[in-house]
Amino acid sequence: MKILSENIIFNMDAENEAVLSVDSGARVTFETLDCFSNTVLSSEDLVSSIDFSKVNPATGPLYVNGAEVGDTLKVTINQIRLAEQGAVVTAPGLGRLADHIKKEETIICKVTEEGVDYHGIKIPLKKMIGVIGTAPAGEAVNTGTPGDHGGNMDTSRIAEGSILYLPVNVKGALLALGDLHATMGDGKIMGSGLEIAGEVDVTVEVVKDFPLPLPLVETEDLWVTIGSRENMEEASDVAILNMTEVITQKSTVTLNQAGMLLTLAGRLVACQVVNPNVTMRMELPKSILK
Repeated sequence: MKILSENIIFNMDAENEAVLSVDSGARVTFETLDCFSNTVLSSEDLVSSIDFSKVNPATGPLYVNGAEVGDTLKVTINQIRLAEQGAVVTAPGLGRLADHIKKEETIICKVTEEGVDYHGIKIPLKKMIGVIGTAPAGEAVNTGTPGDHGGNMDTSRIAEGSILYLPVNVKGALLALGDLHATMGDGKIMGSGLEIAGEVDVTVEVVKDFPLPLPLVETEDLWVTIGSRENMEEASDVAILNMTEVITQKSTVTLNQAGMLLTLAGRLVACQVVNPNVTMRMELPKSILK
């Protein structure tokens, strides 16, 4: 089953009409545009030419049968397939070097399984999903903004082989995703990863009575909690507190001891510091909780 990239949304919203319905356990392919809606194709396509009303399209939404409010949607990311080229951009006023950039520039990078050719520099592939989320319970949230529903979290751990757990806030969950990156550094300091179109194969499952805080990423060797708020401190507090809940749920330690454990063995990372909300993540090796 496949959702084509002609089915895109720019707001995650309970009122969005689903384009496909599947049962729990189904495998679905999402075909995605890049974050510029595939309009930046050469070095001559600069930031000033971008229609910002069409930035961060998400393909979907997908309705998952049996997903009820209060459930958790388990999204296993089976495979990410990328287009042959992507774009990275900068411009005055964009990103954390905003006041230092004097002119616009776009670099087009060729992408192969061997990696990314960035201006003659070879960079390993780091395929990931920038925007992925379910519909929020209340007002719509634009796809450029991350929150507790997911959205534009730009979290590099949301990659092939990872499992993302998201809240079901409305019946059917209404999952949508897009904004792929061939590579992106943690922090996304200039507001652009290597933006690229592609396809994502996922398996979706409805989980009842899931005890852990959301959004949550599980990799082969890590638990990763995610917090998105107006600033780094608030986002960090969410990610940290959520990880203490993971620890206390999966072990016999107290909240005090969980905090001390994170001081000794946890890793707090900036996912992105350039979106309307900042996203931070807290990581802890699974082996510690065995």
